[in-house]
Amino acid sequence: MRKKTLEPQQARSRESLRKLLKAATEVMGQHGVEGATIPRIARHAGLTPGSVYRRFHDKEALMEAAILGMLQRQDERLKTGMTPFVTASIPLPIFAEQVMTGMVVTYRANAAMLRAMKQFAMNRTSTPFWKKASKLEVSHFERVVEMFVSHRDEIRHPDPRTAVSLGLMMVISTLYELVVLPPDLKAWKGLLPQNDQELKKELTRAFLGYLGVAD
Repeated sequence: MRKKTLEPQQARSRESLRKLLKAATEVMGQHGVEGATIPRIARHAGLTPGSVYRRFHDKEALMEAAILGMLQRQDERLKTGMTPFVTASIPLPIFAEQVMTGMVVTYRANAAMLRAMKQFAMNRTSTPFWKKASKLEVSHFERVVEMFVSHRDEIRHPDPRTAVSLGLMMVISTLYELVVLPPDLKAWKGLLPQNDQELKKELTRAFLGYLGVAD
């Protein structure tokens, strides 16, 4: 009987933790790091502040767990999704366009959260959290690189892996500059893509051009 009693309790506890971590990332995206207070997060999750503190001793510990959980889920989705074997059957220009489109859409939809995550992480360099987060980000990045390298025969750059890695880093840096941490775009009118559709096209063209692949 005791086992039957504990199983629903453990299930409720896991669900409560899932809701709490989800609420933490959502509130951080809506209100930034400073605005992501324990009372606000608890209210968003339908919990009491006391129940949050029973799990995490402070907001920083909660934020770390929420961010690491999100990165782990992202890595798992990529691990169980497309593989280099599958992507090798997709023409490289089409696959590149799909990836660039997905990145532009994702960065645009999550710009506030990415901005808050970057602010939070930059204040924790060299900590165990920073090392775990960096390891997960590198793992995710390597999986994407492997997908593109499956097309090495189509890449005319003398070092396909380096070209793909640096090309993706340039795309990510551009998205951070123009989407996550945008400048005054009015001042740059006429010099930058005017909308996300144009941005996607130019990123794809630049990436394929660097790899030596015809668009």
